[in-house]
Amino acid sequence: MGIYEELVARGLIAQVTNEDEIREMVNNGKATFYIGFDCTADSLTAGHFMALTLMKRLQMAGNKPIALIGGGTTMIGDPSGRTDMRKMLTREDIDHNAECFKRQMERFIDFSDGKALMVNNADWLLDLNYVELLREVGACFSVNNMLRAECYKQRMERGLSFFEFNYMIMQSYDFYYLFQHFDCNMQFGGDDQWSNMLGGTELIRKKLGKDAHAMTITLLTDSQGNKMGKTAGNAVWLDPNKTSPYDFYQYWRNVGDADVMKCTRMLTFLPLEQIEEMSAWEGSELNRAKEILAYELTSLVHGEEEAKKAEASAKALFSGGGSDENMPTTELGETDLIEGQIDIMTLLVKTGLCSSKSDARRNVQQGGVTVDDKKVTDIGQAYGADALRAGLILRRGKKNYQKVVLK
Repeated sequence: MGIYEELVARGLIAQVTNEDEIREMVNNGKATFYIGFDCTADSLTAGHFMALTLMKRLQMAGNKPIALIGGGTTMIGDPSGRTDMRKMLTREDIDHNAECFKRQMERFIDFSDGKALMVNNADWLLDLNYVELLREVGACFSVNNMLRAECYKQRMERGLSFFEFNYMIMQSYDFYYLFQHFDCNMQFGGDDQWSNMLGGTELIRKKLGKDAHAMTITLLTDSQGNKMGKTAGNAVWLDPNKTSPYDFYQYWRNVGDADVMKCTRMLTFLPLEQIEEMSAWEGSELNRAKEILAYELTSLVHGEEEAKKAEASAKALFSGGGSDENMPTTELGETDLIEGQIDIMTLLVKTGLCSSKSDARRNVQQGGVTVDDKKVTDIGQAYGADALRAGLILRRGKKNYQKVVLK
């Protein structure tokens, strides 16, 4: 089985422009391909996982990845899948986020000895002269076709700014530039990016001739991928300072039964034969499958040692054996106490288990909060310094918990 056939078997491929040629190039290690990452935050999320693991798989098969940092396109923001305009970031914010992305990508991709490239589209997009750009590529785009593009449809009723309307042209220009300057012959992206990406392929052919071998592949990230990395309305980050290795492990440990094998197939590097055997597991065996998924992905992002710690902590808690030193912990100081005590609602907010006092009140009143495995029903319940020094295990629901200690 070639790498292309493996990508298909793992359920990763959604649409392609010229499959036979793509298959031949990818399977023979002849592809130089790029995936773009706009710098909208200072960390990649679990939602970027599919793209990162794909780059790693293709590089292992001899192909050359280009990680395109969107320092320029982030200045506008992709309207795809959005009902409103993205927050406009400063150039300083974008540059900082780009540096953070680079450090995280190096865990997945080998950039040594020219095996991969990392480029920033700010290097060419921000220097473009607007009139020259219109003359060079504007005639290659039909406004009628652009308005029919899926990436703009959701915005038409509420209003699509001319500012955002330019995003497709900028993304297309990226592929055109990479094709000319870095011999990049292939682009990958989410299935919701299909129309944007086709723009790049068509631009290359119109400018450089029909024989220009520019290919487009999209991944199945429009549904499964877009919901990856989101839990309780918050992102699951790859930065351990934003999402601890333990919380990262728990996110994947708690995926739904219907998604566990899909995620295992798409995101891990386990052999397909092993995954097929796991696909027959039922009942309690599914919990084991979730543990395997969580361990494999935590090890990829945070290293094997952190994955082992997270696994041990989860087992210690859920086996009823209490906690261990690796459990996520919130440390309080004396200044957090009022007259030597702290109430349960404040604890829930300070640990991040609840977003507000009203959220905390609702969880307590609905019976969803326990401290040291004892249900808390009184919103006025408070804990003193001695109990906090010994350490409390605070839990909201079945899967969200923190150890709380007084420094």
